[in-house]
Amino acid sequence: MDMIPPTSPTPARPDRRGAFLMLFFCLVAVGAGNTMLTGAVLPPLTRELGLPDWTGGAIFSLSAALWVVTAPYWGARSNEWGRRPVTALGMIGFALSMLLFGIVSAVALAGWIGNWVWVFVLLLAARALFGIFGSATNPAAQAYIADRTSLEERTDEIASLTSGFTLGQIAGPAAAAVIIGVCSLISPAFGLVAPVFLIALIAVCIAWLVMSKLPENRPPQQDASLQRKGEKGLWKHKDIFPYLAYAVGLSPVTGVLQQTFPYAIMDKMGLTGPQSAQFTGPAITIGAMATLVAQLVLIPRLRLPTRSLMIYGAVMLAISSLMMVWAVQFAVFAFAQMLFGLGQGFARPGFSAGASLAASAEQQGDVAGLVTAANGMGFIVSPLFGLWMYENVDPSAPFIFVGVLLVVMAVYARLAAKPGERPSRPDPPTAS
Repeated sequence: MDMIPPTSPTPARPDRRGAFLMLFFCLVAVGAGNTMLTGAVLPPLTRELGLPDWTGGAIFSLSAALWVVTAPYWGARSNEWGRRPVTALGMIGFALSMLLFGIVSAVALAGWIGNWVWVFVLLLAARALFGIFGSATNPAAQAYIADRTSLEERTDEIASLTSGFTLGQIAGPAAAAVIIGVCSLISPAFGLVAPVFLIALIAVCIAWLVMSKLPENRPPQQDASLQRKGEKGLWKHKDIFPYLAYAVGLSPVTGVLQQTFPYAIMDKMGLTGPQSAQFTGPAITIGAMATLVAQLVLIPRLRLPTRSLMIYGAVMLAISSLMMVWAVQFAVFAFAQMLFGLGQGFARPGFSAGASLAASAEQQGDVAGLVTAANGMGFIVSPLFGLWMYENVDPSAPFIFVGVLLVVMAVYARLAAKPGERPSRPDPPTAS
């Protein structure tokens, strides 16, 4: 295979499992917070505050644009500053974003902000903090994994890392539904945003643990000349570009389906307000559990090449999106979410590991930043192709659009991506 010569440092085995677990929980917190907002909090919040449905997606667009710009920067900084401080910085930015989002929402629900435009602007500003600083965690965490794994291990370990986000997706909506239900009995205004404050507190605690406990055996790169050479134009390399292009395509798919699904289930099942969390939460949880099974069980057992993961993932996502066209019962929504979860569970580790394997050890921070940025690009435009089309064209339009795009992506992966054949699994390492 013609690729950038990869080198793999010897993993720091005695302490790496605990370190990987700590990074895993970073992504758990981020995944829980994001799906709390998209699946359980924001849709009923916009309806309660009288905001147009499209604002629910637009609130994420500015954050996504900032994410795309800043993620490569933080990936490069992790090469120079070390993975630990950049990871912790991202968690602090995430916590502050959630805290301000909760404060603005609570104040608006209490009736202290009468104009919905001001509410929208303030929520945009709160979420922008996540785009600027929260984008630091993902590339630094992925680069940390790449520093400490061999080529043979990397696909499985990256899949395990990204399953942390999936576990957060499972816990987030389900926990949010319970918290909203309980707290709404005490104070309806506070109940809807109580999960947001809780996840902000958890993120602060995790940031402290990362900064004080995460082993940083890789010294910061004092001479960044080699890294600087690799950063500019790295995305254009013929072995890396197909994975980034696929990630860019998958990003609006994720945005459209995540942002549109809660509104579709509310409208087709006749649900309004906080009641919808009792249905969207379990459905999203089913999808997240399917992703977890794909990442932690199926990928290690099947040991499929990265290209195959991308193809099968796109096909399952296409079927899921097209099922949403005729879904009217909760069982169909839940099955569509299960396929969505399996597709995500295959596709994301496929392009993430593929891009990492195509880069050298010195470029892991940069390529992780590019992958993270590509993941966020679609959320900039997903409100246009998602909620706007849902409201102004036809409720089926966004799901048809996504289904067609996914078919194109499956064909592109087959033609453009390297096979990425994986060697047989090495013998388990012994502790030393």
